[in-house]
Amino acid sequence: MTTPLRPAPEESREDREARRAFLAGRLAAVRERIADAARAAGRDHTGITLITVTKTWPAEDVRLLAGLGVRDVGENQDQQASAKAAACAGLAPALSWHFVGQLQSNKAPSVARYADMVHSVDRASLVSALGKAAERAERDLRCLIQVSLDGTAGRGGAHPDEVLRLAALIAGLPRLTVAGVMAVAPPQEPAAEAFARLGPVRERLLGEHPGAGVMSAGMSGDLEAAIAAGATHVRVGSAVLGHRPPAPLPH
Repeated sequence: MTTPLRPAPEESREDREARRAFLAGRLAAVRERIADAARAAGRDHTGITLITVTKTWPAEDVRLLAGLGVRDVGENQDQQASAKAAACAGLAPALSWHFVGQLQSNKAPSVARYADMVHSVDRASLVSALGKAAERAERDLRCLIQVSLDGTAGRGGAHPDEVLRLAALIAGLPRLTVAGVMAVAPPQEPAAEAFARLGPVRERLLGEHPGAGVMSAGMSGDLEAAIAAGATHVRVGSAVLGHRPPAPLPH
């Protein structure tokens, strides 16, 4: 069951300015972390995209972040994402929406209406659903193949040996594009070790799909390890927005 999008409370101008200042400070700190990590890895930080994951935070935060220069916003639940994308439609095309959570095939028609990139494609049935939905919506979707780095059921992700097969299915559909790979570091091992296994998977994918250079890896707690391993996109939520508010009580 998805968490409903919490309505934005009435805010005074002072509250809004305080929230903007909070986000600005946290955003600057995360950008500095990215730059430092890139420097340590001998990379140019301008080649790394920060996706700010807003999850249960309100659409007003998305608007504030857009005013602070954020151009890529991530969501992991369709119910919240579709509502926020609609509420922030006036910001288009400045914002790109990334769907980063596990995705049920029956949600594909909704996701295809607002997402620019889907990070969690991990099975043939989802490829088919997204392909049909994108055609109906007359929108192009960039797809990342989520790779399981530990094979744990329930966490999402395709086995590394399945990546090329899924890529071929994506490439065969007119509205879908193979953009690269995504992974979440397993909790039971150092992130650096896990992300080191993702790079070779991307290299194999690039061998058959030269445009599939995206490597989406790293979150608030492990973005440095991901950048050291070659991540081009990092998905950061709490380090920018703070700890998520609790879900509203049922009525």
